[in-house]
Amino acid sequence: MSTDIPGGKGPAVKLADADFANDLREHDMRSAVRDYRDRIRSGELGALPAILGLTGLIVLFTALKPETFLSEGNIANLFTQALPITILAMGLVFVLLLGEIDLSAGVASGVCAAVMAKLMVDSGQPWYVAVLSAVAVGIVLGTAIGWLVSVLRIPSFVVTLAFFLGIQGITLWMIGEGGTVPVRDDVIVALANKNMPVPLGWTLAALCAAGYAATQLLRWKRQRDRRLHSRPLQLVVAQSAVVAVVLLAGTYLLSIDRAPSPLITLAGIPWGVPLVGVLLIGCTFVLSRTAYGRHIYAVGGNAEAARRAGINVTRIRISVFMIGSAFAAVSGIVAASRLNSVATDAGGGNTLLYAVGAAVIGGTSLFGGRGKARDAVLGGLVIAIIENGLGLLGTKAYLSYLITGVVLLLAASIDALARRRRSSTGR
Repeated sequence: MSTDIPGGKGPAVKLADADFANDLREHDMRSAVRDYRDRIRSGELGALPAILGLTGLIVLFTALKPETFLSEGNIANLFTQALPITILAMGLVFVLLLGEIDLSAGVASGVCAAVMAKLMVDSGQPWYVAVLSAVAVGIVLGTAIGWLVSVLRIPSFVVTLAFFLGIQGITLWMIGEGGTVPVRDDVIVALANKNMPVPLGWTLAALCAAGYAATQLLRWKRQRDRRLHSRPLQLVVAQSAVVAVVLLAGTYLLSIDRAPSPLITLAGIPWGVPLVGVLLIGCTFVLSRTAYGRHIYAVGGNAEAARRAGINVTRIRISVFMIGSAFAAVSGIVAASRLNSVATDAGGGNTLLYAVGAAVIGGTSLFGGRGKARDAVLGGLVIAIIENGLGLLGTKAYLSYLITGVVLLLAASIDALARRRRSSTGR
């Protein structure tokens, strides 16, 4: 089979399927479904396991706790619970894309939050100065980690384990044993404890839905105009419609008054949700639309090949640790907002494990080269739903750890099996 490409003054040129005919052929819904099925069979699972797991958990906990799990108040609580882990996982996606690990990300979020709180309480600095300083501390920590890993060639596991221990000492020195630093600034507290005005929430949801649809349709049109392989228009419209329904349905649920008393009003989208949305859009753009993002995937796929292609592998490695630690700082700030304080154990415990688990459960590969920013959001919601649902059921704490561990192990197993399948099919 071949494709006729009109030439200039001469006869039509025959382009064999072995060349670029697949990029020029018409793509309908049937071929789109067939191509997706082939990708699944070859190990290209993407976010499918996370979406199926998320759906299954929602159905399960709704059946077990129908009166509380999908209530407006609990849905808002779910989003708030997922905020710190999701943001931390989003930064770790960049590190995991290179096949590296950052064990210090959790405690880095704690020390950055401590810097912010101390600047506001002890030095009387405004919130924006404190926040910028906290993020700057995170970037410095990430730069140091990246330099040790990339220049001195110390394994990231060893470097970040050392920082994991050392940073906890710094937090303890700053706050004092058994101490806490209160966070009372209205702007910071609003991140996890206040809601957007309902009209603003509807406006933002409508703009996001329209913006997503416009972006997808514009991309489809450009591909068609350049005679490139594109998805069928019906699929683009359907995907945009699903995103719009999810956004508007979520906004509707969160716009319902969920206050337990008729004397007060509690409605609207928590301020932390649009923050995650902005970070998600920014990370997705960087990874999918910039040369820097393509270089990250190239280094994660094969560092030596990327180096031979002229990519500065050292710079890429340092930069991803900087991004990971900067996101850790933002995560620590949101966690401090939720708790209204920063304690000596901030960012410790299971914070890092949950964040890594969120990225892997969402679809990011531990072997590097595969993953997207959306994986952190999907995985963060899975972690939050497990924790929230088991809490509503009154399950013992040890069962929560066991179940979360099993889910993480299952996600890692799926990743390993998919990688083996891709290798066997030559993808």
